[in-house]
Amino acid sequence: MIEILDCPMPVTVQDAGRPGYRHLGVPLSGALDPDFLAIANALVGNPASSAALELRLLGLRLRATAPLTLALAGACSAQIEDVSGELRPAAAWDSHSLAQGETLIVGKLHDGIAYLAFAGGLDLPEVLGSRSTYVRAGIGGLDGRALKAGDCLKVGAGTRPNPLRLPQPPRPPDGPLRIVPGPQREYFTDDAWSRLLGDEFVISREADRMGLRLDGPRLEHDPERGADIVSDAVTPGVIQVPGDGRPIILLADCQTVGGYPKIATVIGADLPRLGRVLPGQTLRFVEVGIDQALAARRQAANDLAACLAGMVPSGAQLDLIALYNTNLIDGVIDARQANQP
Repeated sequence: MIEILDCPMPVTVQDAGRPGYRHLGVPLSGALDPDFLAIANALVGNPASSAALELRLLGLRLRATAPLTLALAGACSAQIEDVSGELRPAAAWDSHSLAQGETLIVGKLHDGIAYLAFAGGLDLPEVLGSRSTYVRAGIGGLDGRALKAGDCLKVGAGTRPNPLRLPQPPRPPDGPLRIVPGPQREYFTDDAWSRLLGDEFVISREADRMGLRLDGPRLEHDPERGADIVSDAVTPGVIQVPGDGRPIILLADCQTVGGYPKIATVIGADLPRLGRVLPGQTLRFVEVGIDQALAARRQAANDLAACLAGMVPSGAQLDLIALYNTNLIDGVIDARQANQP
């Protein structure tokens, strides 16, 4: 078991989500950044889709009630406090062992999101094939809600993993978010489309797992069509624009249908980036074609596979004794005589 001691910002249990139920009105949910989730799980020997804790903005404090192995994926700092009060670092992108009674302290998240995985996964009931928390409907996770101080979670049984670390964390992506035109592109003026591609937008404080509302230039609707449509399907990555012209990018917990025109959709390869953004950060967009979007998705999958394959045993260091006893010199010359016949 793990006991939550402090949880200043919402922390939820997330896995790969619950696909296959959107026709019933059930959102996908799952990790906002499935790449970080997969990395955290790999570090402790779990399948990529195992349930872990999704931390946002700030970290948490938790205590191990029995020995366990855990790993953090994300740009953050953490420490482990032993039963005597001594602290030792617990670097991200690495696996760590907690003895009974030891405490993990995770500080501020520099990328806005991180995942904390435990060897054996989190042993919680599945709802519609997933342990992901969907707070609005109160399903999944622990009683369908974000965690709070005093909560206890059971860690699944499993073999003790070989501790791993990631020597080179993933490089933060940069550049504009890639989009394809949405199904209601014709509901917007050409000037609105030009603004979407040419101007900067700022993440507002109206941001959660359902979506991100953007501040910046207003995107005007075609006056002959208006700002409403008959509700139809939406998906994570869709950019809806209500009547006020402020775009909203939908995320993992988004509804399954919506009545606002959709000007564009962020491609799948760039969706994890949206889980890492913070209020006040700026976004830009660039248009790509479907072939480019599919190629980017394949490249993203290859990059993740290469990242997972690059993990090494945790704590692996140079064997200095072996290095000192190895003949590293193939030969010696006298530089003063090198040019003499």
